[in-house]
Amino acid sequence: MKQFSGFYIFASVLLNQLCITTGSDAATAPGDIIIGGLFPIHESIDGPIYRDVICQIVSHRFHLPRLVQSLMMVHAVEEVNRRGELGNLTLGYRIVDSCSDVTTSLRNTLSFMRLNSGAEQPSPPVLAAVGAYYSEISIAVTRQLNLENIPLISYGSTCGQLSDKTRFPSFMRTVPEDDHQVRAIIHILKSHNWTWVGLVATDSEAGRYAVERLRKHAKNNKICFAFTSILPEALVDDSLDDCINETVKSITEKKHVKVIVSFAKAYHMMYLFGRLLKDPRGRGKVWVASDNWSESAEVLANHTLSDVGKVFGLTLKSGNTARFRQYLTNLDVNPGHHHNNTFLYKYLMRRMERKPNDTANKELMRMIYPSLVNVEMAVRAIAQAVADLCVNRDCRTTQRLLPLELRKALRKATFQMDGKSYRFDSRGDLNTGYDVVLWKQTSLTFLDTNYMVAHYHIQNKNLTFIPGKTLQDFKNVISRCSNSCSPGYMKYSAPEQPDCCYECHKCPMEYYSNTTDLSQTHHSSKCHPYIYHEILLAFAALGVVLTFIVGIIFLAHWNTPVVRSSVGPICLLLLFSLISTFVSVPLFGGEPKPWQCQARQVFFGLSFTLSVSCVMVKSFKIIMAFEFDPSIQRVLKKLYQPYIIIAFCLLGQVIICALWLALKSPKPNWKKSLNNKERLFICNETSFVAFGAMLSYIGLLALICFGIAFKGRKLPQSYNDAKFITFSMLIYFICWIIFGPVYLNVTGKYLPAVEMVVILLSAYGILFCQFITKCYIILFKQKANTQSAFRRDVRNFTSGGNIGENDGHFVSSSLDLEGIENPALYVEKNKNFVDNIP
Repeated sequence: MKQFSGFYIFASVLLNQLCITTGSDAATAPGDIIIGGLFPIHESIDGPIYRDVICQIVSHRFHLPRLVQSLMMVHAVEEVNRRGELGNLTLGYRIVDSCSDVTTSLRNTLSFMRLNSGAEQPSPPVLAAVGAYYSEISIAVTRQLNLENIPLISYGSTCGQLSDKTRFPSFMRTVPEDDHQVRAIIHILKSHNWTWVGLVATDSEAGRYAVERLRKHAKNNKICFAFTSILPEALVDDSLDDCINETVKSITEKKHVKVIVSFAKAYHMMYLFGRLLKDPRGRGKVWVASDNWSESAEVLANHTLSDVGKVFGLTLKSGNTARFRQYLTNLDVNPGHHHNNTFLYKYLMRRMERKPNDTANKELMRMIYPSLVNVEMAVRAIAQAVADLCVNRDCRTTQRLLPLELRKALRKATFQMDGKSYRFDSRGDLNTGYDVVLWKQTSLTFLDTNYMVAHYHIQNKNLTFIPGKTLQDFKNVISRCSNSCSPGYMKYSAPEQPDCCYECHKCPMEYYSNTTDLSQTHHSSKCHPYIYHEILLAFAALGVVLTFIVGIIFLAHWNTPVVRSSVGPICLLLLFSLISTFVSVPLFGGEPKPWQCQARQVFFGLSFTLSVSCVMVKSFKIIMAFEFDPSIQRVLKKLYQPYIIIAFCLLGQVIICALWLALKSPKPNWKKSLNNKERLFICNETSFVAFGAMLSYIGLLALICFGIAFKGRKLPQSYNDAKFITFSMLIYFICWIIFGPVYLNVTGKYLPAVEMVVILLSAYGILFCQFITKCYIILFKQKANTQSAFRRDVRNFTSGGNIGENDGHFVSSSLDLEGIENPALYVEKNKNFVDNIP
């Protein structure tokens, strides 16, 4: 970059010696502190032209809006002096023409530096400069001015590279960088669902940066560019005509492209429209204009807005221009009074020759754009920095300011304008935001380019449309490569095609889509499985809700015999395990992900192992309570350690699952269906040995539980959990015995649903058999939920008599207890034990 900078400076010095601009135009005013100004008052140059061995660069295409910009700087300087904001100090200015050309800008701004070298003393030095409008000019000029640490404050250069303070330490700006503008454009495209658009830009630093940022943000928002046309920066470039013709061809032949984003300059757009509108296919487009030409109505030349179509424009944040409007109203239009401003002098002279009876004030005021305040802000910032430095020093005579001092002060200065405070950020930018305008043809002779419809806020990166200014005209504008895919279809993009171009394929059998434009790559379908998955998920959610309700009922009746007979604390642990089992069901649905494949079987295995372990402990407790042989009961009491038993059973499953995950973890992969007509993305269990071991371990625990429960199936009805445990384990065995052959023979896409059904049936079997019957007694048979009712059942059981129907709930037939001569007497002697049966 240093070599690049050195080349420009060398070239500018050489050209300065060899060439002169016609007339050496400038606008000047004396002052204690001089501010330089650089404005593109002419939009192009011809040359060099040699006349009598003298080289001349002739500027062309006088640009009235840029003259008005320079007058805003003049007005701002005069306002500071009029108000006496700097005490006894006054500001002056030296404004030169950039001619929208880098070389011309470098040559003309050398005058700022020659002043500093003392070549034109006793004039005060240029301490800061305002400009340039175009980024590529600011990049070159700020490098040149940085040789003397002269700060350059731009009112229009938005290229993001200029925010790099390592490369451009003397550059600041009163506008945000282009990345924010690009984000605002992406918001406009997204809000209208324009995903297939064209892009036009110039071959410059700013143009290339804007294209790079647009491509990045567009990709993230699924927006594609049908074509990208890069036009040469210079109008005198020999390849410009070919490039414009190629751009016209791209626009007219891409019939699906109705929207075009343009970061080109105003004069490029004028030439482009001149060629494009000759072809009817080039008319009626929607143009999204960057701030380069969003306020330049002259790009239409002899055409009307209806010929072009519609124009969205991004403009720099607007401000109050009332004072400047008054300044132009009172401006003296006598050319003879403006010899210090040759730009204004020549304009007034030409206008007087052309329209001698018409005043120039109205024409100048028509060129006022709200974003002109960015020029005034630059002058205000310089004035504030000077005021901060010269509070306690004589900046007029003995302690003159240096450009480096002013540059440092500018970075810290807080200046006021229209009641608001502003300050440059760490990158030298003022992030004031953007306005979105919509061009409106208010009459045959006037085009309004300031009709605001939205604001883009940089702080929250949000585009807000102004209420009441709806954009109904754009509802029928469709700029898409492909039509939307209707429900029941999915998008299919070929590998070599842009993401925005796709075909609509019907969803595979047993799959559906319920919205438009469901995505699909050439590998994976985003269609959803049919409704049975949603039904199964609904049953899982219902199971969670029912389990919570049961838990609440049990806690509310914690001290009642029914809850105590269910082994209360173990019962809560069982409820928790059932909730976990129901929660594991959703992991078997949806698009498989690596973590999901690993978690689903493990989560189910551990939670259901916990459930069966709790049921087994409950069975063991009930058998132990009614074992009347003292020697056997003593052994059972020593063995009965419920939490240790549960932990030990759970530990076995943890070991199996850990080995499975560590050695051969489940993962998602592709599998062809049996008819080879579709590819399925499913979870592959990887190791059927580990999968079988996990299920077999649960089956072993269930078998033990079933054996214990079967032994106690004829206990007293009030305590007879055993038969319900037996029934729940039978449901479990039936479900999983059926699951085996089905799992091995069913097609891949049905496997998750099959396992979900089996898990739900197993969990609901335990929930209903263990809890729902007890909740029925608690809520509706409260007389049976008393200590006396439970004692009566035990006495009847021990007396060996038949028991009839009791309060309408399930009844057990009487049994003969072997090994005890008088069971009733045994129970009476152990009344305390009976009272505290679990």
